[in-house]
Amino acid sequence: MKRRLIAAIGVAGMIVSIAACGSDDGKGKGGDNDALTVWLTVDAQNNWPNLVKAADAAVVKKHPGLKIKHEYYGWPDKNTKLDAVLATDKAPDVVEMGNTEMLGYMVKGAFAPLEPGKFEGSDAWLDGLKASVTYDGKTYGVPYYAGGRVANWRKDVAASVGVKTPPKTYAELTSALDKIQKKEGNKFNAWYQPTRDWYAAMSFVYDAGGAIAKQEGGQWKATLSSPESVKGLTAFRQVVDKYMHGDKTKDESDRYLVYGQGKSAMIFGAAWEGATSADPKNDKTGKLKDNLENFVMPGPSGKNMPVFLGGSDLAVPVKSHNQDIAAEWINAFTGPEGQKGLIAKGNLPNNKTDLATLKNDPATAVPATAAESNWFVPMAPGWGQVEKAQVLQTMLQQIGTGKKSVQDAAKEADAAIDKVINTK
Repeated sequence: MKRRLIAAIGVAGMIVSIAACGSDDGKGKGGDNDALTVWLTVDAQNNWPNLVKAADAAVVKKHPGLKIKHEYYGWPDKNTKLDAVLATDKAPDVVEMGNTEMLGYMVKGAFAPLEPGKFEGSDAWLDGLKASVTYDGKTYGVPYYAGGRVANWRKDVAASVGVKTPPKTYAELTSALDKIQKKEGNKFNAWYQPTRDWYAAMSFVYDAGGAIAKQEGGQWKATLSSPESVKGLTAFRQVVDKYMHGDKTKDESDRYLVYGQGKSAMIFGAAWEGATSADPKNDKTGKLKDNLENFVMPGPSGKNMPVFLGGSDLAVPVKSHNQDIAAEWINAFTGPEGQKGLIAKGNLPNNKTDLATLKNDPATAVPATAAESNWFVPMAPGWGQVEKAQVLQTMLQQIGTGKKSVQDAAKEADAAIDKVINTK
C-alpha cells in the first residue's frame, strides 16, 4: 500500500501548457462529450472489475450513448505515462493516484478542484485520506480506499514466555518483548523495526503530540525538535536499541521477507505484511501459517498508536474535457455500493461510517480499529523535496546508529526541512 510521493521535479513540465488551454473551460464545452477515459491501476482490473462495470452502468444510464474507456497501469509505470500525457490535450478524465502522490500534482495545478458535497459520504471521509486530497483549502480528489498499519507477532514465540493474548497497552507489549528478548538472545529481534522506517517513527512522534511540521501564518515550519516530537523519537530509539538487533541502516522495503526468516517475533507495518511473510515462498521456518496474529498497536501515550494511512484517491485532470461527468463517475465508483464491494475485497473504506461497522467483525476489527487514529504528511508545497532528499530517513539512521543524539539529529532535520518545505 505504500506509495512514494512524487517529487516536484518532473511535474512542472507536464503542466506547462495548462494555462494556455484556450477557451475550453474543462466542463465539457468543446470536448468529446460522448467519451470518458478512466485510468485505474491493475488492482481494480484484477480484483474488483465488477465495481468498475457497475459505475460505468450507472453513469451511462444517466448519459445514454456515453462511451467509457478504461486503461489500467501498474504502479511503477502510471505516473511516467501520466506526466507525458498531461503535457498534451489527451489527458484522461479520471486518474487513480496513490494518496502520497497527490500533493506534487496539486501544487502544480494538474488537477481540477472538486466540490466535496457532490460526493456521497464526503462528510465522513477518513482524516488521513481527506488530508491527501486537500491543498490550500481546496479539494482536488476523492478518497477511493484505505490501507492501514498494524502490529503482528508470532503467537508461538509469545506463548513460549507465557503470553497468550495480544497486548492492549504499551506496557504489556514491552513487558512481553523484554521476556522474549531475554529468552531468545541478542541474535534475535524481539521487534524487527528497521531504523529508516519513517512511517513507524512518525507514529511515535504523533502519539507523543508532536508533528513533522506545522503551518503558522500561512507558512510551514518543521517541528521535529519540539519537546513532544523529541519525546516520540526517543521512544522510537528505545525500541531500536532494545529489540532491533539487525542492520540499523535498513529501511522497511523487505521487512516481510526478513520476518519470514524466523529471527523476529514482531513487526509493525502495513496490514498485508504478516500474511505475505507467511506465504510458503517467504516462510523459511514452515511455522508462520496460522501462527501470526495482527493486533492494534498500542502507543506509549496510553492510546492506540496513530498510524500512517495509505490508500488511493481519484482525481480529475484540469485538462479533462468532461470534468462534470468524470465527477459523476467517481461518485458512482466510490459511493456506498462501491465501498461495500471494496470492503468485501479486503480493503478499508474511505469513510468513518463504514469503518465503524468493520470493528464489529472479528475478521476486520484490528485494521479498522487501528485506522481510526491516523496521521498524514504535511500538505506543504515543498514536501516532495523533503521526501526526495530522504531527510527523515537520514535523521532516523543517525539516531538509530548512535551517530547523533535525538535532539541534534532532529534539529538538523528541521533545518533541512525548513529550507524547502515552503518552496513550490
